[in-house]
Amino acid sequence: MKDLVEATGLERQAIHFYIQQGLLPAGRKTGRNMAWYTQAHVDRLRSIRKLQQEHFLPLKAIKAVLDGTDDDFSPEQRAFLRGVKRRLKGELGAEDRGATVRADDLIERYGVEREDLDEAAELGVVGMREDADGKLVIAEADAWMVELFGQMRKLGFTRELGFGVEDLRFYEDAMNRLFREEIKLISGRLSKLPPDEAASMIEKALPLIHSFLTRYHASRVRAFFGALDEED
Repeated sequence: MKDLVEATGLERQAIHFYIQQGLLPAGRKTGRNMAWYTQAHVDRLRSIRKLQQEHFLPLKAIKAVLDGTDDDFSPEQRAFLRGVKRRLKGELGAEDRGATVRADDLIERYGVEREDLDEAAELGVVGMREDADGKLVIAEADAWMVELFGQMRKLGFTRELGFGVEDLRFYEDAMNRLFREEIKLISGRLSKLPPDEAASMIEKALPLIHSFLTRYHASRVRAFFGALDEED
């Protein structure tokens, strides 16, 4: 481990955290307090840091990239999706993951706690790292999530009542499953169309889908409480 720390410039705690999160294989145990790490561990750690520093990806996305679990498509489908990507415009276009905002500024601005940000980064819903000055920064593209969580805190969903960022996990899991199915549906059915036409259809359909999700969720809430009234 000492050699691995020296070779990568990472702290021991960070390496253990990556192992715990499944981003890095554990070393081969050679004794009670000794494990053997290879050049493959060094290379993987460097890849993890590169994806964090240059692309600002959260840990779950990094694990998917390194493990290849983000690749459920045939070569033809991936070629189609790449063609669509090049033609997407506006808010669906390439996201700037390089712009950052300091974590301390977000804590002060939105009334969240440092523990909230640490949990969000560990959960993988925001990208967080240290900048050149050693200050913790978050991708500016993820700041909206911190703002919304701060608003929930102000409404009374406090840590004292047991509410934390961890509560977002089932939303994240559900959204990830939904998104994977959406992409499979699109790549399987729209791949017969030219990428320009498919990109235009996606851009126009997405606001409708967002509206459906919001209104359907509200209708389920109303139905639930409506049923309680009827039983009483």
